[in-house]
Amino acid sequence: MKEVTAAIIIKNQMILIAQRGKDEKEEGMWEFPGGKIEIGETEEQCLKREIKEELDIEIEVGDFLGESIYDYSHGQIKLLAYFAQVIRGEIKLTVHSAIRWVAIEEIDEFNFAPADIPLVKKLKKLYREYN
Repeated sequence: MKEVTAAIIIKNQMILIAQRGKDEKEEGMWEFPGGKIEIGETEEQCLKREIKEELDIEIEVGDFLGESIYDYSHGQIKLLAYFAQVIRGEIKLTVHSAIRWVAIEEIDEFNFAPADIPLVKKLKKLYREYN
């Protein structure tokens, strides 16, 4: 099972989502950005590195949101999601075809990759509880 991280980046009550790029698995689907944990790397280190590589921004990793395990045809993944804040830089796309800042009320309008769906549901539940 591959362990993968995802960043739940929130700014001004808007959540950053990214559309998987051309020739990527699940091309065109939306996700919370992140990537595979490398050997010897913590989840937080992975998330900082992946976000820098994918979006050219630096983040501060916050609280753990949750995990999702999903069996894709290409293998099983365990997706570990953390809240994060942008601390430096302007977003530049390197692997995604698009990004959007969306309100929680709009999030269901996007076709998320299957592993991300349980995290979307958990995020919506948290918003309902605290707002």
